[in-house]
Amino acid sequence: MIEIRFHGRGGQGAVTSAELLAVAAINEGKYAQAFPSFGPERRGAPVIAFARIDNAPILWRSQIYNPDVVIVLDSALPKIVDVTQGMKENGILILNTKEKPEEIRKEIGKKNLKIATVDATKIAREELGRPITNTTMLGSLIKATRILKPEAFREPMAHRFGKIADINLNALTRAYKETVILNT
Repeated sequence: MIEIRFHGRGGQGAVTSAELLAVAAINEGKYAQAFPSFGPERRGAPVIAFARIDNAPILWRSQIYNPDVVIVLDSALPKIVDVTQGMKENGILILNTKEKPEEIRKEIGKKNLKIATVDATKIAREELGRPITNTTMLGSLIKATRILKPEAFREPMAHRFGKIADINLNALTRAYKETVILNT
């Protein structure tokens, strides 16, 4: 089983990302679940969402405390939240940032993590016309984990976004290509 934690801000689509990932995995014949963790947050406040994917039924129904993968949709969040808290040894940290993975490694000081970076905000602005990075970061996730193929998101995005599905798929595909990965 792979357990994923999404860090974002209200309105950035962290919950939507987790849901799209779960639907794409289920459509590929896997088992998946996605769920948010938030209280009375408002737009712009930190939000966490979770997803689990496995080849067997998933019996756990709790929050994810020790994720295999952490995805950070907002580049400012690591300055106010410990996004690496509880990550498993040799986990994967995926960040929306202009910085290179080597720079992130120096900042966080953890050598046991695989780090992937992509300037998802830039891609989202250019492809979507707004800085909503959720579908963009899914491209980075699938490049760093190889858990699904980019085309697995075609149907879930068409269902969720209708007429704007194609531009979201373009953002995902571009992030997939532009993600830089630093292995442990």
